[in-house]
Amino acid sequence: MTADLSLIFAGVKFKTPVVVASGTFGFGREYGEYFDLNDLGGICVKGLTVKERPGNPPPRIAETPMGILNSVGLQNPGVDAFISGELPNLRRFDTNIIANISGNTVEEYCEMAEKLSSAKVDLIEVNISCPNVKAGGLAFGTSCQSAALVTREVKKHAAVPVMVKLSPNVTDIAEIARAVEEAGADALSLINTLLGMRLNIETFRPVLRNNTGGLSGPAVFPVALRMVWQVANAVSIPILGMGGISTGADAVEMLIAGADMVSVGTALFADPYAPLSVTRGIKAFMERKNIKSVTDLTGRILPY
Repeated sequence: MTADLSLIFAGVKFKTPVVVASGTFGFGREYGEYFDLNDLGGICVKGLTVKERPGNPPPRIAETPMGILNSVGLQNPGVDAFISGELPNLRRFDTNIIANISGNTVEEYCEMAEKLSSAKVDLIEVNISCPNVKAGGLAFGTSCQSAALVTREVKKHAAVPVMVKLSPNVTDIAEIARAVEEAGADALSLINTLLGMRLNIETFRPVLRNNTGGLSGPAVFPVALRMVWQVANAVSIPILGMGGISTGADAVEMLIAGADMVSVGTALFADPYAPLSVTRGIKAFMERKNIKSVTDLTGRILPY
């Protein structure tokens, strides 16, 4: 039996359930030298902002046991430069393009949603872990009200499916997920990075110039798995699960916990071929278990 890895996610057809995570794949040019990008289910591009951003000063990336801390600061060329300079190259490949957007105001999110919809990306991923400058700098994703507000307004300006990326740095992620679903989100992605910090005991200074950063990699996988499971039991819209996935077995776990698709991120830094090996691992597992469709894995977790 040949396993069928294709699925419909938020109304979009995917060849496989494996995509690459925003911020870890750039715009695909570098990784295109390693393998054929046509083999990916989708590419979630580096986070975009309205205007070009230089990012934070270095040091802004640090290794930790089983992961990395990053405080890159959303370095990117801006949404217009992406549409004119990067999207045409990405469109050469038979894979879905997911545009990740970050804003400091609701208006910025909406402006980018309109432009990217007109440019015909396949999905828009809304990063709500950004500070709301009109609310004293608190991240949009830390309250049901602000998360719902961004979602509701972006949906008014987007002509393609909207997927909201949830922050794990909250008290109750399921509560945020429900609010976002009620506001009209077509899908959810989770988790974003966990806030972390390291110190250099010789200099008495933080390892990162920005003091804190986002923790990703295998160390966060159990937390991500738990949160995906919680959210899957709270909402009915599809979920893109991510956070520390580096093997086919990790991906299968995430799917069984309730994810419809999975995203590979930090693993790319250690192994550029990780998304392909994860895809092969899912397929091999399905064939060994005689599971015909990858959709049959989602939420298959059994109680004791």
